[in-house]
Amino acid sequence: MVPRLQVQTTINGDEVDFLCEPRQSLLEVLRDVLGLTGAKEGCNNGNCGACAVIMDGRLVDSCCVLGPEAEGADILTIEGLATPAGLHPLQQAFLEEAALQCGICTPGFLLAAKALLDKTPQPDEHEIRYWLAGNLCRCTGYDKIVRAVQLAASRMSGAEQSGSVTGGQAAGVGGY
Repeated sequence: MVPRLQVQTTINGDEVDFLCEPRQSLLEVLRDVLGLTGAKEGCNNGNCGACAVIMDGRLVDSCCVLGPEAEGADILTIEGLATPAGLHPLQQAFLEEAALQCGICTPGFLLAAKALLDKTPQPDEHEIRYWLAGNLCRCTGYDKIVRAVQLAASRMSGAEQSGSVTGGQAAGVGGY
């Protein structure tokens, strides 16, 4: 029997204690131990970004972090992005711009975009594309995702001017 380690951490603002094997990834702990299934397993080697979380203010691929490394950390997962008051502006912009399709990559893109906007509130298109280069999408394509990040950045900074960020709004998730 493999010994389990006790880990104390903060996830989405809540203090959490869990037991994990020393070899378990943070992704496995989030999904299999804690039931937080928003982070997706894509490549399981740090190349696709589907499992991205923000750990101590830094974007990380949770498949490349061992569960015990979460000790004392402050972790934000996709489950913690929205509030009881509603969706995060990034989530709303992704819906409006139809910047998602199958949904496997969406949580990682949202957290990567949040990490970017936390660091650079008004990134230009080049900065957005560079920052999101660690996230792969096979369905939607990147233009809609970039437009959604631009829209959210504009709204979050209060600089939105009607029609200046996008050429119109999608009718919803299925509006493409």
